[in-house]
Amino acid sequence: MSSHDNGTDDGPGVTIRCQDNSAVGVTFCDRFSFDEDSVHYAVELRAPGLTARANEVVAWTWDSDLAPFLEGLASDYRGWDGERSWETNDKDLTVAAVFRSGGYVGLTWALRPWPRAAGGWAASVTTWLEAGEQMSSFATDVRRFLSVEPMERPAGA
Repeated sequence: MSSHDNGTDDGPGVTIRCQDNSAVGVTFCDRFSFDEDSVHYAVELRAPGLTARANEVVAWTWDSDLAPFLEGLASDYRGWDGERSWETNDKDLTVAAVFRSGGYVGLTWALRPWPRAAGGWAASVTTWLEAGEQMSSFATDVRRFLSVEPMERPAGA
């Protein structure tokens, strides 16, 4: 299930919680932009015993972004074979999607900030959604979150 909420800084945000375990979730928050070409945002992963955050994931307006990927999954609500995947240009956020019988989509969210740096880290969680309305609603929420007009970078950020 997804919700359009106020993120962690009282700004716009989107949270997706796993249908199988609501303690597992992903939040998109703390969005800012320097120009019309990109939107920067934070991604937080949560699960029992895990909290991980990447502070500056970048969505480029000229590239294939997360929203079209999610919309494509939503449009294929009858299912597909194998795994579909998406990643940011920097490979700091990746999503792998699988279809499970009964009409559910499993999204495995992986954060790997500084993927080429020594001592880097990685974390992942998997959320399950209904392939139809829940997936479609989530895709719409993410599109809204990523397509907001450019904003100033928050003070102190």
